[in-house]
Parts: sequence; structure tokens; C-alpha cells
Amino acid sequence: MEVRTTRFGTLEIAPERIIKFPKGLLGFESFTQFCLLQPNDDACFYWLQSLDDPALAFVVTDPNMFVPEFAVPIREEQAESLGLAKLEDAQIFVIVNKISNKLTANMQGPLVVNTVARVAEQFVLAEKKWTTRHELMTITEPAAKASA
Repeated sequence: MEVRTTRFGTLEIAPERIIKFPKGLLGFESFTQFCLLQPNDDACFYWLQSLDDPALAFVVTDPNMFVPEFAVPIREEQAESLGLAKLEDAQIFVIVNKISNKLTANMQGPLVVNTVARVAEQFVLAEKKWTTRHELMTITEPAAKASA
């Protein structure tokens, strides 16, 4: 499938890379089809590119790479809604934002993806331990090259 994007131009996406968000994302409910773009094989950040709007894309990551204890409680009705036969088929992502020199993640609104059916939903966690601006890392400026 050919996908137009404003950041990456036109890309060829395999149908199995398409993820459907039947309820959309919070604030973006009318956008329901996305694909996950992986910049390279060892990337820890990905682009969740809308197939409905070429200009809409989010940077996402696996939160456990930064916060190993992070877990999303999935209730039985949520698992049914996603068609999850077993919890091992769920992949969790969080949306990443850059604020000043920090990368933060929306840990209160994780994205739960059924990797088998390629259906996903953004959950809203009630637990106050997590915030929408959980700091993942500080970005430092690269050192200037020494001149000879």
C-alpha cells in the first residue's frame, strides 16, 4: 500500500504494518488507521504515522526500555474489545514529546496494540503514579569538534 506522508514522502507499506485504532487517539478520534515506521533495526523510537492524514504522526516508544516497572493493567472487557486471546499478544507504546531539552512520555495514556489482529486502543490509566509528561531522558548538545 502506498502511503503519503509530509515527513517522509511517499512510502510503500505492507498491509500487515497497518494498525487500526477504532476509537482513534485522544484528541484525534477521527483518525483510525496508522502504521508504525521503524527508522532502523535498532531504533528505540518509532513513528506512528496516520494513514488518514499525511501530516499527522507521533513519535512512540516501548516504555519498558526506559521504565522497566511500567505495566498496563488490561481488564477482561478491554482485552475482549481488542480481541486479545492472550496478554502476550499485546505490545505497549507511549507517545513521546520533546519539551525543551527533555524527552517525556505520556505514561498515563499508553497505546495497547494487539500484535496479531493489529487493532489498538489508547488507554487512560487511573493510577496517579504515572503522568502525561514522564521524563525519559535529557538531550544534550553534541560536543563541538576540535579544530586542528
